[in-house]
Amino acid sequence: MESIWLLGEILMVNLVLSGDNAMVIAMASKNLPDHHRRKAVWWGSAGAVLLRIVLTLVAVLLLKIPYIQAGGGLLLLWISFKLLLEEEDVHRVNEAATVWKAIRTILTADFIMSLDNVLAIAGLAKGDLALVIIGIGLSIPIVVWGSGLIVGWLHRFPVLIYIGSYILAYTAGDMLLQDAKFGSLLSVLLPGIHTVLPVALGIAVVAAGGIKRHTPKAG
Repeated sequence: MESIWLLGEILMVNLVLSGDNAMVIAMASKNLPDHHRRKAVWWGSAGAVLLRIVLTLVAVLLLKIPYIQAGGGLLLLWISFKLLLEEEDVHRVNEAATVWKAIRTILTADFIMSLDNVLAIAGLAKGDLALVIIGIGLSIPIVVWGSGLIVGWLHRFPVLIYIGSYILAYTAGDMLLQDAKFGSLLSVLLPGIHTVLPVALGIAVVAAGGIKRHTPKAG
């Protein structure tokens, strides 16, 4: 049951974090004929799956180094807060005129924008490589083929963004505690924090991000 729950969290986080990727993919292939667009999306999807697996496996290995996991947790905490503050952004992506240009654009975009996804999956999986591969294998094709649908969901159901931010912040707190050195230091300095830190960070990020998001801008 725990593995199924973690897999669900990985899929949810990927859905929320992949809005930008989905938009770029849609824009990169939109001018191709239907049969060429399907080919570009299929090959782009296959390449993106392999790319994301490699990057996440590297992250899983790196997070075993003392203090690296704590640093990743802090970075993921910032990403979780930033997710709630992002305004709608128009990415300047040239519409690809050929199948291979579209595939190259998809892979380049996925590589550039994968840091948040990779950190989140590596943190959630807690070293379970099977979960990493299954989670990525399921989520990337959904993102690529359902690009327009995902963007629509995120605009239509803003609660998805809040849920995703909470999961990210919770995972960040868990990563801080799981770090071999930093986690032990926290245990000594703040006994009992293991039970409250992830939840407290999740609530704090959602509350602060929600207030900031709905505060009218000056001028």
